[in-house]
Amino acid sequence: MIMGLVKPDAGRIKAGETMVFGYYSQEGLKLPEDKRVIDVVKDIAEYVDTGDGNYISVGQFLNYFRFAGSKQHTYVSKLSGGEKRRLYLLTILLKNPNFLILDEPTNDLDIVTLNLLEEFLLNYQGCILLVTHDRYFMDRLVDHIFVMEGDGNVKDINGNYTDYRDSLKESLKLKQEALKSEKVVTKPVKEKKSKLSFMEKKELDSLEAEIAKLEDKKKLFEKILSDGNSETTKIAEVSVEFGFIIKTIDQKTLRWLELSEKA
Repeated sequence: MIMGLVKPDAGRIKAGETMVFGYYSQEGLKLPEDKRVIDVVKDIAEYVDTGDGNYISVGQFLNYFRFAGSKQHTYVSKLSGGEKRRLYLLTILLKNPNFLILDEPTNDLDIVTLNLLEEFLLNYQGCILLVTHDRYFMDRLVDHIFVMEGDGNVKDINGNYTDYRDSLKESLKLKQEALKSEKVVTKPVKEKKSKLSFMEKKELDSLEAEIAKLEDKKKLFEKILSDGNSETTKIAEVSVEFGFIIKTIDQKTLRWLELSEKA
């Protein structure tokens, strides 16, 4: 709707006169297969604003996003699917937008490229509207989230995904304390059985500790990946394990939320 591709059911969307949108779509963009990488980006700009008042050449920018040396003169048709998505992302950033709309930008990007993209966006001075299932990426970049709860319900949260998780924990804790403090004024009734089975209770108790340990391990791997002195083979090994840990954290977190809600 913001991009004018879909009409709203009601109301209107008005963009400021100085607004320059950069829209990264999941579907991607058809790149000219018969052009070299360097020519694709030079058709858009010769220099790139780094966000801190400095400018670099498109060649340097391509180097930054791992299109180095001869790769810059490779034809688009010879690029892999992941490389094409990376190049498409570059064409968006090159236009120097002040409002970025990123729809699942981390799909099909390797860990090293993800770290580079994250670093670039952390220094970005404009507004970012990010749609993602990548909890780690979201936690690092956003300070405001909308939680789609289904049936048209949208929860507005000031903070990132971890803040949202913490608010759910606090809400659950308050509900439990409220139930404990309720005074029974009628004759005692049989205590209501928990909706959780014995094994589910045990699982819920252990999940929080497991998630905390995984978070600590993830931080350790982050340091290795950001260390410029690490060997290439070491980075490759850690990247695979890092992706597995993020996926495991997401799975365990979703399970924790599911069990907490059931309880």
